[in-house]
Amino acid sequence: MPHEIEIVVPVGKKKERLDIFLTHHVHNATRSKVQRAIRSGSVLINGEAARSSHQVAPGEIIRVTLPSPPPQDVLPENIPLEICFEDRHLLVLNKPAGMVTHPAHGNYTGTLVNALVHHCQGLSVVNGPARAGIVHRLDKDTSGLMVVAKDDSVHAALAQQFERRTIDRTYWAVVWGLFGDREGVIDADLGRSKSDRKKMAVISGGKPSATEYSVMEEFPYLSLIQLRLRTGRTHQIRVHLSHIHHPVFGDPTYSGRRIMWGERSPRQRAQVQTLLKALPRQALHARTIGFLHPVTGRQMHFESEPPEDFLSVLRLLRVFAQEG
Repeated sequence: MPHEIEIVVPVGKKKERLDIFLTHHVHNATRSKVQRAIRSGSVLINGEAARSSHQVAPGEIIRVTLPSPPPQDVLPENIPLEICFEDRHLLVLNKPAGMVTHPAHGNYTGTLVNALVHHCQGLSVVNGPARAGIVHRLDKDTSGLMVVAKDDSVHAALAQQFERRTIDRTYWAVVWGLFGDREGVIDADLGRSKSDRKKMAVISGGKPSATEYSVMEEFPYLSLIQLRLRTGRTHQIRVHLSHIHHPVFGDPTYSGRRIMWGERSPRQRAQVQTLLKALPRQALHARTIGFLHPVTGRQMHFESEPPEDFLSVLRLLRVFAQEG
């Protein structure tokens, strides 16, 4: 179980960055671990969230919530995987919605990595055993294509392609509202939300982030769009679309589960409830992925049809549109 420690900054203490101060006052802490804890909202000063750069002052009360230690080894689990391609260097799979990518606090079993450790004799460990093979990740409730590395050299080569933005990825999303332009680019810096450290937000001075979109199909109050990432920030698509008032339909974190567009008539409210019942998650699917195979040099490209819950929403929307 998580537990809290309380530190009172002593009288006479000279000002010091919060992350540095905690590194010296929490057992087994490193600066990177402390910074992650601060970003996640696990560190409070006088009851309020703070930044790593905060200068601690005498008399301040710092409360740190420490998670229970994760298991040292990832438990192999015989969880079925939908594998699109596999050789001795890498594999490409279709992650289902609802599956966490790698073990972390609160999710030490049932993750994609648990399944991969059971399936593969070898995986890259560049990011540690808890993220074995994971070059990039998808949110728990986002479905679609991922590439997994089986050794460290392949992992490094794929990571370099992601960094250089030569990996071609497209997503499909059902989003609220209709677009004035059929295509465009959302260019807005992203960082941790100041009001909720577990969420991301568009902030001044954040990391440069850009998402391309194009409209594929329109309905009375929702649209099916295709997206291409120019950068790969945490929650990028979801935050960018919410920022321009077109949140991903069904997204509980970024305003996607309340009526954002339309007349809000009893009929529309009933339709929306039917749609939300059919899709109890964000309507976001990693549709394609393309990359250069690090060993063979072949150009690889894969496509994945959206899962049934996503498709059921599209079918319902087309029925609702015909009914007028």
